[in-house]
Formats: sequence, structure tokens, C-alpha cells
Amino acid sequence: MKFRPCIDLHQGVVKQIVGGTLTDTDESPTTNFSATRPASWFAELYRRDNLTGGHIIQLGPGNKEAACGALEAWPGGMQVGGGITCDNAASWLDRGAAAIIVTSHVFHDGRIDEERLSRLVETVGKERLVLDLSCRRSDEGYRIVTDRWQTWTDEVITLPLLDRLADSCHEFLIHGVDVEGMVSGIEEPLVELLGTWGKRPVTYAGGIRSLADIEKIDTLGNGAIDFTVGSALDIFGGDALAYDVLSSRYST
Repeated sequence: MKFRPCIDLHQGVVKQIVGGTLTDTDESPTTNFSATRPASWFAELYRRDNLTGGHIIQLGPGNKEAACGALEAWPGGMQVGGGITCDNAASWLDRGAAAIIVTSHVFHDGRIDEERLSRLVETVGKERLVLDLSCRRSDEGYRIVTDRWQTWTDEVITLPLLDRLADSCHEFLIHGVDVEGMVSGIEEPLVELLGTWGKRPVTYAGGIRSLADIEKIDTLGNGAIDFTVGSALDIFGGDALAYDVLSSRYST
């Protein structure tokens, strides 16, 4: 199990946002943290500590310059997502992304678009493609959500779905959206489900508030699930978890 660092960008600023409050309206999302330092500062920190496989997520427009700055600071060290399509995917690799992260372009109109997924694989290769299966609780299970977690799809995370997608990507990134930014504990049933699979790398994010939560991910996930920490981390204004501890104890 490894610590995967993150850079979440909103309007060009590194932020930590409560997941369910981000919309396409003029209403501002609930924000736990807004950085005074640029995205490149965080990327340089991760580079110093050789933390690879982290992600840069562009939450809406106005983030390209900041994302490019972070990639320039840690070339080949981070993945990038947010607004990625078949048409622009290769350009992000050219800018230094280790891989691209895709949700909405593949999961649209409520279903998996097999044609778009195939085009992405042809464009960048499955070894440089990460599928974001961020999800919310529903009566059917954990349903994948898109468009900055506003739009529900018909796809529910199951072992057969993971098997179906595994041949088209290198790994999965999965946010538990209902607890994202809440610092209220992890989505235990989701982590346990993911821990029974283990055929591709999986990174879980959402609700982590303590070392006990991280140990729980290790146990429920059978040591096979990596993790990302947001609002609880001291470099993002939190007081529960120290970046230096995680970067040394769970380094890649």
C-alpha cells in the first residue's frame, strides 16, 4: 500500500473541496482549504520525496496553466485528469503527465462509451490510461458519477465491471464522493469490495481522517489499495495527518 499525493485545482488554485458541493452554477463550493502557494510548489515537494503516481485533478475550467506548471515541476511523476478527451489526451502526455485520468469522456449518457474508450487506448496506450470510477452510494451499490461528481451514471462498481474495464487501462482512481472532503472516515464497504479484486492498481480517496483509517484501508484492501489524503493532511490545512509521516512511511 502506497501514499499517492494529489493536487486538486479549482479556478487555478490548489484547493480541498467538499465533493458534493461542486456544481456548474455560480454558487461557490464548500472549500476546506485554498493554497497561497502555486501548484508547482506541491509538485516540487512530491518530486523531492520521490512520490510517484499521484494525481492532478482539474475541477472545471481555468486550471490549465496551473496544471502545466505542476507537470513541468515533476515531469513524468504525476497523472492528470479533468476535461481529458480523445482529442487532447496525447497533448497532456507531451506536457509531462505520466498518465491521463478519464471519467466523463468515457462514462457519458449514463453508460460506458466503448468507442471512446477504444480510441483513448489507441491514442495513449492502456499503460498510460487511468479510469476514474468515483462513485456515490445508491440503493444498487456504489454508482459512478461524472461531470465533477454531479451526474449519476447507470454503472455500479462491481467485480464484473472492474474485470470488464481492466483490459483498457492500467489502474483505477476511485473517490468516495459522499465522504470526499468531510474528514469523517472512509467508505468501508467500497474499500472492502475493491480489496477482493486486486487485478490492477487501485487508489482510494475520500474521508481519510487518521492513521487508523489508513490502517483500515490496508486491512480491508488486503494491502493492495493505495490511498490519497486531502483535507486531513497538514499541507492542505489539516491537523490530523502529517505529510512527512505519510511520505516516509508509505512512500513509493
